[in-house]
Amino acid sequence: MINLKEINKYYEVKKQRSFVLKSVNLTIKEGEFVSIMGPSGAGKSTLLNIIGLLDEPSEGEYRFYDDSMSNIKEKKKVDYHRNHIGFIFQAYHLIEEMTVYENIETPLIYKGIKNRERKTIIANLLEQFNLGDKKDLFPSQLSGGQQQLVGIARAVAGKPKLLLADEPTGNLHTDQGIMIMDLLKKLNAEGITIIQVTHNKEFAKYGNRIINLVDGLVEEEK
Repeated sequence: MINLKEINKYYEVKKQRSFVLKSVNLTIKEGEFVSIMGPSGAGKSTLLNIIGLLDEPSEGEYRFYDDSMSNIKEKKKVDYHRNHIGFIFQAYHLIEEMTVYENIETPLIYKGIKNRERKTIIANLLEQFNLGDKKDLFPSQLSGGQQQLVGIARAVAGKPKLLLADEPTGNLHTDQGIMIMDLLKKLNAEGITIIQVTHNKEFAKYGNRIINLVDGLVEEEK
């Protein structure tokens, strides 16, 4: 599904290259649940952003479903984001002026899904995520755990093949974090490939592979 070959990411600082990622080689198969760990500044989020087409490598080759992601046009990126890749962020990124229902509905509108089908999809998600009684509330009226649930529901509404989670439990209490991780495990069992960045060793174990990044290098895999 994902193949990274000799990926480098660097910035030019006073005519010298400051590397964020160095010679990253990584293959992720469809259906895997991969946890990426490492200290702050190791390049974890940068790697996730490259995989999610939010950033581009300075050098190297990235192939998604055997298609090259090098120099792809913006229209093609939008297509991947609408139809193949979902994102969960630590900061939730919910739209404050929209209700729970409207936040979940937004990606479905972008996909051009008709109103009747949208209603069915959202009703199923609200039930699955136990958010039915929260559908008319705004993000500010929800707890952190509830906001993250809405973020995940929005991310999976369009049935992505790949779900990228950047510290999805970082702002949550332990019990809320366990709830979110159990949900991700369930989504993975339903066939969604998941890549998460986490500092939490226990939550990393929810994945079937753990990748460690240190100073931009893949140091080891367990």
